[in-house]
Amino acid sequence: MRYLKLLLLCCLLPAWAMAQNQYDVIIRNGKIIDGAGNPWFYGDVGILKNKVVAIGDLSKVKAAKNIDATGLIVAPGFIDVHTHIEGDEKKTPTADNFIYDGVTTVITGNCGGSEINLDKYFRRLDSIKLSINVASLVGHNDVRRAVLGQAAVTPDAVQLKKMQDIVEQAMRDGAVGFSTGLIYTPGLYSKTPEVVALAQAAAKYKGVYASHIRNESDKVFEAIAEAIDIGRQANMPVEISHFKVGKPNWNRSNEMIAMVEKARAEGLEVTVDQYPYTASSTTLNVLLPDWLLDGGRDSVYKRLDDPVIHQKVIKEMISDMKKRQRDHFDYAFIAHCDADTTLNGKNIQQINIEKGRKNNIPNEIETILDITKLGSAAMVFHGMNEDDVKNIMKYPLAMVASDSGIRLFGSGVPHPRGYGTNARVLGHYVREEKVLRLEDAVRKMTSLPAQKFHLAGRGLLQPGMFADVVVFDAATVNDESTYAKPHAYSQGFKYVLVNGIVTVDNFKHNGNRNGAILRGPGYTQNL
Repeated sequence: MRYLKLLLLCCLLPAWAMAQNQYDVIIRNGKIIDGAGNPWFYGDVGILKNKVVAIGDLSKVKAAKNIDATGLIVAPGFIDVHTHIEGDEKKTPTADNFIYDGVTTVITGNCGGSEINLDKYFRRLDSIKLSINVASLVGHNDVRRAVLGQAAVTPDAVQLKKMQDIVEQAMRDGAVGFSTGLIYTPGLYSKTPEVVALAQAAAKYKGVYASHIRNESDKVFEAIAEAIDIGRQANMPVEISHFKVGKPNWNRSNEMIAMVEKARAEGLEVTVDQYPYTASSTTLNVLLPDWLLDGGRDSVYKRLDDPVIHQKVIKEMISDMKKRQRDHFDYAFIAHCDADTTLNGKNIQQINIEKGRKNNIPNEIETILDITKLGSAAMVFHGMNEDDVKNIMKYPLAMVASDSGIRLFGSGVPHPRGYGTNARVLGHYVREEKVLRLEDAVRKMTSLPAQKFHLAGRGLLQPGMFADVVVFDAATVNDESTYAKPHAYSQGFKYVLVNGIVTVDNFKHNGNRNGAILRGPGYTQNL
């Protein structure tokens, strides 16, 4: 009955608005891309309160605010399915880096890292009021840490039940799924059955399993197979995060995609997301042996002070570099080091030479361990090739995602994906390289993620949908952020509306903070 009433309301709203001869906003004369992959068409978009209520010829209808979109694209607001905004919300509630890139909705809690008390987290976001809509996954690493700490142990039945209870409560609080980061502590210590058991807890509430898989280079195929198997055993949709491949498996992305297609042919709902760059970004700790990280930072320092263990670490890291087919750590750049900001923007080989050490891998590893003892660092790793990036981008079931937080403008030398992900796809890969049709790129940013993560009323530009809208110039949209100078907002987005409220007005963020909390289907079941 409730859905019938909602449908009736959506049908009546245009007629009511016409009778009143008044909309809140009309976007006029634009090329409308509806987000479903359909070809663009000319039309007007009428908005009343927080909904799109009419699309078509509205030339005889008045509005409180009229936006002239002549020569511009009008599309649904972009949905970034892979972000990490925790800790950034209060510092930059206007989320400028996302808004200026056309993003109106983000999904956080990825790579196994999230708030575990999502009810408290969502209430905090309600009080802060962001410019973007926010949904969240519940993260395996933080769930595990809450029960087992940082230890490399296997949970017993009681401990596993405690973790399942945390996941279920998060799903009832509105999580859209369960995420893993299986290269990070303490999740890297988990075995597949543990992950399956926790994924099953999320599956009860129609959650998605989103995974930063265990390996994205020499063992990427085994890691993809594990993610698919977890989805199979848990009977739930799978999202493979930031789908990519490093050395020594360059130019094998077709085989990776074939694994996804094979799973789908078996009836498993597997999709992927991707950022449009050949560099990744994460912590320096991923270069260290897994066993070294057991027990947390103090344990790491203590082990590194032991000469025997120290040499064992160096030996294993040399072996790992051979597997990666690398002669130096010149591909690994410091994005931000709290303890020594003079290192920001430099690569490990460069820092090693500046320390006066010989230019070889063993000494570069010593430099890495020195930085580890300082408290580690955020990194940018240049590890993929362009052909694989383009090939994955062509795959129809690959969404666009930044893998970024809310950037504090001017802080550190972060990955440019935090500013330019969507604009880079639209400008570089659509307009210049012609890797994708514009309509297909927009679908990857809108309806595909909305469908995957059950974001009701989002991702399409149709009457009855929430009025998250972007208006941009397809001829000029461009990512200005670079690896050398990352702090630069994307260009070309003239207007951005979030839930019917204009937030970017004539290329300028006006400070409006009208974002909403988007809860998953488990929350709806418990109203």
